[in-house]
Amino acid sequence: MNRVYVCSCFGVTEQQVKKHAADGACTPRQIASACKAGTDCGSCVRRIQAILGRGACPRRELVEQGGSVLAELDEAA
Repeated sequence: MNRVYVCSCFGVTEQQVKKHAADGACTPRQIASACKAGTDCGSCVRRIQAILGRGACPRRELVEQGGSVLAELDEAA
């Protein structure tokens, strides 16, 4: 298995960041809340932003169209 580490401080891989994004984390701060990536030295924050900017967040399209992510999450609950 080829692991590409995004955050060396906490051993967070690119796949883990993508999974958290698929689960709804669409900002570096939300990724940090999910797995601590970006909360120590901060050198991975730009890499996380790049991953999220490449469409890793499935709700990003909804947000960019002016929709409410919170409304979607409320409906799922």
